[in-house]
Amino acid sequence: MMKFADRLVGKGLDTWVIIKLIVYNLSWMVVLVVPMATLVATLMAFGNMSQNNEITIMKSSGVSLYKMMIPPLFAGIIVAVLLYQFNNKVLPDANHQAKILMSDISRTKPTLSLEPGFFSQEVSNYAILVRGIDQNTNELYQITIYDYSNPAKVNVITAEKGKIFFSKDQSKLIMDLYNGEIHESDVQNTGMYRKLEFKKHIITMNADQFSLQQSGPVSRGERELSVEDMQYITDSLKTILTFQESVFKKEETKYLFLDSLLKNNTPDKNPNNNPDIVYLRSIEKIRTAKNVIMSNVNRMEWTNRDIEKYDVEINKKFALPAACIIFVLIGVPLGVMVRNGGFGVAAGISLLFFLIYWSFLIGGEKLSERGFFSPFIGMWAANIVLGIAGIILTIKTNKEVKTISFNFFKKLIPKQFRQKEVSADDENNR
Repeated sequence: MMKFADRLVGKGLDTWVIIKLIVYNLSWMVVLVVPMATLVATLMAFGNMSQNNEITIMKSSGVSLYKMMIPPLFAGIIVAVLLYQFNNKVLPDANHQAKILMSDISRTKPTLSLEPGFFSQEVSNYAILVRGIDQNTNELYQITIYDYSNPAKVNVITAEKGKIFFSKDQSKLIMDLYNGEIHESDVQNTGMYRKLEFKKHIITMNADQFSLQQSGPVSRGERELSVEDMQYITDSLKTILTFQESVFKKEETKYLFLDSLLKNNTPDKNPNNNPDIVYLRSIEKIRTAKNVIMSNVNRMEWTNRDIEKYDVEINKKFALPAACIIFVLIGVPLGVMVRNGGFGVAAGISLLFFLIYWSFLIGGEKLSERGFFSPFIGMWAANIVLGIAGIILTIKTNKEVKTISFNFFKKLIPKQFRQKEVSADDENNR
């Protein structure tokens, strides 16, 4: 809401529109939250078990850490499969609907605002001047309206008082005017003038620009497509790329032939030839072939970029769910070593690891789209690095239980506060 506040304020949007906007944007947040929640849950569960010496008891009973990890790994696989289904089926449609809705909202003008003594031209083809407004009854006083809806005529409407409101479907702006006059003049026939007096007059103005108009079908980007749709597109792009490469080779062969022909037919080697015709024509053909080659190179680069863009998104749809399994491998040994199942410690450690993971993911995505890495390496590098770290931590923790303490942070606390903390601990022990 804070991100989109500047686009929503003053638009007079319906509550249901705001709710839909929030729900659509919650979808991509779920994809990021679930892996982090898996790490938090694993840390809290095994931290509590370690704090209560349940890990030590189970190990002394012959149960290794590997066997303890089977249930959370199995649960992590289930969560990863469900998250992939959500990522592939629900998220693309949610992203597409959110894009359409934000586009519709951005085209919607703010609701009509009238200030006493100032002309308002927010309604197309009308200029409205109000000299007084009753804030309690919303009545308008001393109203002047310039009507330019008919190019052949100019109408000036005045009224002692009136009210303005929208129709039920927000498509029309209606003004009820009382005790006024209509002054009508013809643009072409300046000698024609007509004056009408009224006790009550209703003006209906178009207000489509103030209401939310739903758009029709809109083309989808890579984040609004499923894996199957993106694979179909990449297959089509690869076919196009193959054709572009064949054209490039053909033009390259033609360029080399013309270049060799030009070298063999220079005016110095063939003085009988007319240099103004043969030589200049050959140069022109070589320039044309070179331009065609450069154009094909640019087309191939753009096609490759498009393929990499879709490949990055395809790998991301698999990499993020796989992070649920990787974070189980990280969370189990860390939970045992921390020996604290509190939510604060678990959330802090999870945030640290998720920031590392997200930095890898964002960096890999940008570098892959620019061609520095393959899409697979860019999207799976974080999983590979953290997965190896999790396996190493699990092996070491299974062989020997190590404890991570946070006593280092106590050195950062001023001495006077540390003394109070020690005295408070002594009183609690008594």
